Amino acid sequence: MIWILVVGFIAGIIARLLSPGPNNPSGFILTTILGIAGAFLATFIGQQIGHYGPNQGAGFITATIGALVVLFIWNRLVARNVISDPGSR
Repeated sequence: MIWILVVGFIAGIIARLLSPGPNNPSGFILTTILGIAGAFLATFIGQQIGHYGPNQGAGFITATIGALVVLFIWNRLVARNVISDPGSR
């Protein structure tokens, strides 16, 4: 469990550094959630295309790529005002 949080946090930080912008979620919890969501997305897609087996999860690099995809979706939702910008409060 701790390992998932650490990998998720690091993947979230790297994704935020690679894709800077005003709409990025900030803070420890949102950065960790971003990385964990990216890892789940990468695992799901990897299992669907046959890259990972049923009991395998995404690695660190694919978790970071998944976090970049989640961050891109986040930015698009904020840009279209589907969700509110947490930094504007």
